[in-house]
Amino acid sequence: MPSATHTTLPADSNQALGIANYAIDFMATAQPDAAVLQRTNLFHTDACLCGTSAIALGTNAPTVLREEAAQYAAVGSGVPWAKGAVRAGVPVYGSTQDVAVEKAIVANCAAVREWDSNGTNFGFNPQLGHTAGEFGHNDFYPVAVAAAQLAGKDGAFALRGMVLIDEIRGRLAEVFSLKTYKIDHVVHGAIGSVAAFGAMMGATPAQIESAIGMVVAHYIPFRAIRAGKQLSDSKGSSAAITTEAAILAMKRSMAGFMGPQDIIRNREAIFCFFKPETPKGKSPFDLVLATSGSDFAVMGMHFKLGLYEHQSAGALQGLIDLLRANRQLIENGGEKIAKMLVRAYQPAFGIIGDPAKRDPKTRQSADHSMLYLVCTMLRKAIELKGAGLKEGNDAAWKALMLMPEDFTQAAINHPLTRKLMEKMTFEHGGPEYDKAYPDGIPTSIVITDSNGKVADSGRIMYPSGHARNTTASLSDILNHKFELMGRLTSSDAKPIVARLSNLESKTAKDIASLYDFAIVRRGSFD
Repeated sequence: MPSATHTTLPADSNQALGIANYAIDFMATAQPDAAVLQRTNLFHTDACLCGTSAIALGTNAPTVLREEAAQYAAVGSGVPWAKGAVRAGVPVYGSTQDVAVEKAIVANCAAVREWDSNGTNFGFNPQLGHTAGEFGHNDFYPVAVAAAQLAGKDGAFALRGMVLIDEIRGRLAEVFSLKTYKIDHVVHGAIGSVAAFGAMMGATPAQIESAIGMVVAHYIPFRAIRAGKQLSDSKGSSAAITTEAAILAMKRSMAGFMGPQDIIRNREAIFCFFKPETPKGKSPFDLVLATSGSDFAVMGMHFKLGLYEHQSAGALQGLIDLLRANRQLIENGGEKIAKMLVRAYQPAFGIIGDPAKRDPKTRQSADHSMLYLVCTMLRKAIELKGAGLKEGNDAAWKALMLMPEDFTQAAINHPLTRKLMEKMTFEHGGPEYDKAYPDGIPTSIVITDSNGKVADSGRIMYPSGHARNTTASLSDILNHKFELMGRLTSSDAKPIVARLSNLESKTAKDIASLYDFAIVRRGSFD
């Protein structure tokens, strides 16, 4: 049962208004433990470096949205919709030009998500029986930074806003599976962003409720953006575009526009509409939100140790485990490998095992192809002649970490990768695998050599980067990732990593210019 460190918004209450009140109280009185703040700091640094490296390499969606943002210059010391604002706009990454806040947020969030390499949640809280298992990602931190910049607040204020966003979206992911109804998971993040942005900007509970109502009534993205044989910019920018609409909704509410009230219990809105068995006067769930201590949603979120779809993490860990124990498999260009078999749970099999993903042609499809991801990491191990494998798990992850150069057109069509992909089969593991998700990422990989010898990883549940992994040195591997991403952003990674870290120590002046650093453009990736 929830303790005094949590607040419960029962199903028979107006939960939209409850979220609004919770957000306002949270910004004033919440007391997350140091571990919560530390983990959120790491996710923020990770997200920013994913974003700035994507900008440096000229990826398409962030470039288009940054150019669009530049057309919405903001001038002045405040805005009419928020009397407490000290500036009229905020900058995109790597700029000193203030633009309309929703335009900066759409550009920055799109950059963060572009590589699909930042944090992930799985909506799993068995202690409360909240195991809806919805996905979500740490895409929304630019919202909290923008609010702190507009309000002239310090890093502790911005960091608290980040914890708040993750708490709301993370707990919604535990109680309502949007993907079941073909709705994109970013809706939960948009609701969290509305609540946090409004609370940070001094909105009233009624104004935040109104904005949540507008988001749910007007701006519901379906998973059609992720469908198709080859994925597009819409997939990577879904969180950004939906959050842009969410911030506009909050601005309109604060300016006097009135959106729908009590939207979560509204029979025509997504939550009750897709759960018609829900009794009248109730929503389909109770919502439990943390107020202090260490039991915050962010503590159950997972880090990606490179560029890969999170459903592949178990297979990549299994591959590393097998290669460490059987280094002879990578000798002679991998010629000893006769066949490979990966088994995993649904939805991993459905998402990254789609038959079209056997022949990815774009980066967005390659990073959602189990065959491509496993075989690219294997190719790197072969080319590096096992570098890192004998030193241990952490060294292997660092040596074989998938980075942007592994998703260029040349890499996607690499002859060795394609040859290895022809030897690989991906199967649904069946009920035994399915029932172990989303507690873990149940995956196994079996490699058979040319002599018929079988190497079996066994079932991997908690790969490195998973919140329940206890064997990897997460900070060591993340520091390596930060260094690699930072080097793509600038010639010297260390100052940028330091700038983006330890937000609680940053002054209001530091936050005002947090993203004002030079990004070295390195051509066009796409």
